[in-house]
This record gives sequence, structure tokens and C-alpha cells, in this order.
Amino acid sequence: MNPDNLFQIANTVALAGWASLILGILTGQSWLRVGVAGRVVPILLSVFYAALVAVAWPDTVGGYDTLTAVARLFEDPRMLLAGWAHYLAFDLLVGGWIADEVDRRGLTRWLLLPALPLVFLFGPVGLLVSVAGTALLRPRFHNA
Repeated sequence: MNPDNLFQIANTVALAGWASLILGILTGQSWLRVGVAGRVVPILLSVFYAALVAVAWPDTVGGYDTLTAVARLFEDPRMLLAGWAHYLAFDLLVGGWIADEVDRRGLTRWLLLPALPLVFLFGPVGLLVSVAGTALLRPRFHNA
């Protein structure tokens, strides 16, 4: 199968994971939020990543030691797709972790409103918003 078709499949799997995450949050079904979105889909995407790297790595030029080497590595569409699968897996894993942390800490789910779309679109920016929001919303304890 060509990389463009595999790209569409990976995106569809990731979107199904994000839909499971959102549905799990809205319905309170932790098996969707934690099990499917937080574990199963990121693991599937990780297996996909590992298979792509195993197949493409022997034929690629480039590496990880310089930016130029990374650019050469990603000239191979299979390695570029592997990089994309890496982002898809880790962004969904982070999104699931954020949702889990919000519930575990008993924080308002309104924190998820800005954080999750930012994780979906810009990865680390959403993580920063979540961490900052969690720190600001953490209950403060005072000695009476």
C-alpha cells in the first residue's frame, strides 16, 4: 500500500481515538477515555510506526544528529509517515493523560475545552495550557 493511503488510514484511526476520548469525557465512560483513546489507539499507532521504521530504515539516508540529517531522513515518504504516526500516537496519549488528570484531581472539565483542541492541533502547546490550568485550578489549602 502506498504512503498516501496509509496516511489516510492512520489519520482515520487517530480521529477515531479522539472521538472515543471526547465521547468518553461526555458520557463518563472511562473505558472509552482511558482504554480506547488512552491506550489501545496510541498502541496501534505505535505498532504502525514501528512497522514503518522497520521497513523504511534500511533504505533511508539521514539520521538524527543534525537538522539537515533529519530533513534528509524525512525525504523518504515512509519515514515522513512514520514521523506523522509518532505525532498522532503521542498527541492522543497526551490528550488521554490530560483528561485522566482532570478527572483524577476532580478539576473542572472546562479545562479540557482549550487544552484538548490545542493538543490535537499543536501538541505541546495543549500540554502547557493543561499544566498551567491544573496549577492555577489546584485547590489551595490554608491553615486555619
